[in-house]
Amino acid sequence: MATSTPAILPRVSCDQCPLRQCRSFRDFSSEELGFVHDFKTGELSAAQGMSIMVEGERNPQLYTVLSGWGFRYKILEDGRRQILNYVLPGDLIGLQGHLMEEMQHSIEALTRMTLCIFERDKLPKLFRHHPSLAYDITWLAAREESMLDEHLLSIGRRSARERAAYLFAFLDARVKSVAAAPADKPFILPLTQQHVADTLGFSLVHTNKTLRRLVQQGLIRWLDRGCEVLDTERLYHVAEWRPPKEDKRPFI
Repeated sequence: MATSTPAILPRVSCDQCPLRQCRSFRDFSSEELGFVHDFKTGELSAAQGMSIMVEGERNPQLYTVLSGWGFRYKILEDGRRQILNYVLPGDLIGLQGHLMEEMQHSIEALTRMTLCIFERDKLPKLFRHHPSLAYDITWLAAREESMLDEHLLSIGRRSARERAAYLFAFLDARVKSVAAAPADKPFILPLTQQHVADTLGFSLVHTNKTLRRLVQQGLIRWLDRGCEVLDTERLYHVAEWRPPKEDKRPFI
């Protein structure tokens, strides 16, 4: 696990936030935008493999992912790792540390990431004076709970093939939902087979065997730098899952 310190970047105005160009995110009112602009204290840049948050540590900040991918995980004393979920642009991270004083999981940058920094001690002001933003945070927490419910179902009841199909369908749907515009070329999911194994709870040997089956069936293509989804509809069918329909989703 990397321990390098992420770099603090010059602040970019919330008026120019690239996430506001994404069709999936709701826009702010002028009053909300002013508050978020004051709430934000800067931006953080993290290279691939850097730790954003570490289980057991206290961190005075919350973060919204501005760009890049990360993942949440827990690790056993013997080094075995379970990836709990992936974080993408628009996701809020660190809220758990506000409620429980210290983080109950770790977060690592899967690719280079940029994150907006918010001071947690200003969160009560948000709840007192901006109920719409408070609702947005509640929505984000409920959405995370819903995703974890589906992940637990996958680990507990789906077969190996179904579990892998669900993971790729889930991540493909998520990355498409945060794209600023329809892509003219396929999205690449920036995963290694180790990430897949640690997400699905498989050994590398079992993971490789399962992925080969999906490749042979023309559902995915495995590349040096990640995975490309080839047939979304068939992945949905194999996993017995479809992404939930959502209206414009919030972000902070």
